Amino acid sequence: MTIDYALIWAGLIAFAVLAYVVLDGFDLGVGILFPLVPDEEDRDRMMNSVAPVWDGNETWLVLGGGGLFAVFPLAYAIIMPALYAPIIIMLLALAFRGVAFEFREKSRNHKYLWSRAFSGGSTVAAFAQGVALGALVQGIPVSGRAYAGGWWDWLSPFSLATGVALLIGYALLGSTWLCMKTEGALQQRARRYARVAGILMFVMIVAVSLWTPFHHQHFMAKWFVWPVALFVAPVPLLLMICGFVLFVGLAQRHPVAPFMASLGLFVLSYMGLLISFFPYMVPSSVTLWDAAGPDSSLKFLLIGAVVLLPIVLAYTIYSYWVFRGKVGESGGYQS
Repeated sequence: MTIDYALIWAGLIAFAVLAYVVLDGFDLGVGILFPLVPDEEDRDRMMNSVAPVWDGNETWLVLGGGGLFAVFPLAYAIIMPALYAPIIIMLLALAFRGVAFEFREKSRNHKYLWSRAFSGGSTVAAFAQGVALGALVQGIPVSGRAYAGGWWDWLSPFSLATGVALLIGYALLGSTWLCMKTEGALQQRARRYARVAGILMFVMIVAVSLWTPFHHQHFMAKWFVWPVALFVAPVPLLLMICGFVLFVGLAQRHPVAPFMASLGLFVLSYMGLLISFFPYMVPSSVTLWDAAGPDSSLKFLLIGAVVLLPIVLAYTIYSYWVFRGKVGESGGYQS
């Protein structure tokens, strides 16, 4: 039996990107919400809720980007020149946010400046990620085996809309995370923010979902042509179920259900995106098999992934288990 190493690696990289989005998404969301919380002690609790895990969450971004470079070099060579600007902005914002995270904890006289830096870095990074995603979805012009577009092709109404959508989505993840990890007035405030973000999130999901198929014919065929559309129909149905769980959980003040429903919204939206993309790495231009390196290289790299991925997963699960409690009034985790 022939093993499709390209397909296996596509699945691994897709998993790494999803893990980054859902894990780093909520701590970026906490930063996005920072300006809406005026009390400095509440801000301390917000940062303490993500302090044990935020840097580990970004490990998955390295795996996704590094895996794309090593395993799908052609896709990397086409996508990176097309998205240099938003990706560089994102990386600089993430670095700025990381510095602000550490300095804010130590600073006394300029704590408010580092709070603004943390919030600004989180907001810019989230928006840049959404813009990069939108630019990839709308299509990258390819000539032969190289990017054939211009410097500003990534900037469009659609990419700006996806930037706003991801910003709102991360705010939803952050607010529901705070509902789960905090108590008292901060939890109540987070619950209010989650309701607003949830409504806006569904508006953006509908808008982007209806807009996306018009960019590529094979997108349209998968979602609106019978009988193929029958097989993808469960995705919007499950999205509605997650939305119901989200708002009922917020209304009933359930601590965990809203966050899990928010994760479900992201996972299902991501699955919808993968359904639209497959089998392309660069929509309508380069398939994952065209973009993949030689099987010998993929096989060699897969050996390392089989060893390292379980270790990373085990550490991630263990760290979340250790810090599974709520952040108390004192700022520390409760057992």
